[in-house]
Amino acid sequence: MSEVSGTSTDGLEGFVEDWSADKEAFTGVSWGKSMMWIFLLSDTFIFSCFLIGYLAVRTTTVVPWPNASEVFALTIAGEHVPLLLIAIMTFVLITSSGTMAMAVNCGYARKPKAAASLMIVTAFFGVTFVGMQVFEWSKLIEEGVRPWGNPFGAPQFGSIFFMVTGFHGFHVSIGVIYLLIVALKILRGDYEERGYEIVEITGLYWHFVDLVWVFIFAFFYLW
Repeated sequence: MSEVSGTSTDGLEGFVEDWSADKEAFTGVSWGKSMMWIFLLSDTFIFSCFLIGYLAVRTTTVVPWPNASEVFALTIAGEHVPLLLIAIMTFVLITSSGTMAMAVNCGYARKPKAAASLMIVTAFFGVTFVGMQVFEWSKLIEEGVRPWGNPFGAPQFGSIFFMVTGFHGFHVSIGVIYLLIVALKILRGDYEERGYEIVEITGLYWHFVDLVWVFIFAFFYLW
């Protein structure tokens, strides 16, 4: 039953009126920002399925899971340094969130050149992250890790690792392109009249990518 303006309506008409009344919750939210939130929600479901699948595989396998401190160690001056590359990658991505946040502030402060410059810096951090991820992949492949097996333990490790980190790396790469395109359009003055909310929308995507990495970092490298 629906009660709108003192009247009661049953059935399908009441259902429609109930949902129509909820449109006030979206008052003041731009179409672009709403669509980005919906996209990020759908992406959250995908990454959640990947990580839940990873948990299921790891907790049910009868073969010992590879030790992250050994698999992801770097050899420097003859010494094995565990998780050094991963720590640098995480630092780079978290730093990029800071530059992206500053870009959003500059956008709303009507400082387009500063916003565009900070977005380019953020894109540079993204490229650096992807470059280090390529190095990580090449190192593991050289050591014999494959999607169908690996010399460190459970054969499922290779497939789920390449799938999840590859999907995340793809998102970072798309984010870099997105950042550079928006930064270029800002410098051309395309948003001078309609404002710089696009910077915040781009920032939503980038912060989401960074947040997902926090979960990947915890699940794959710290556990």
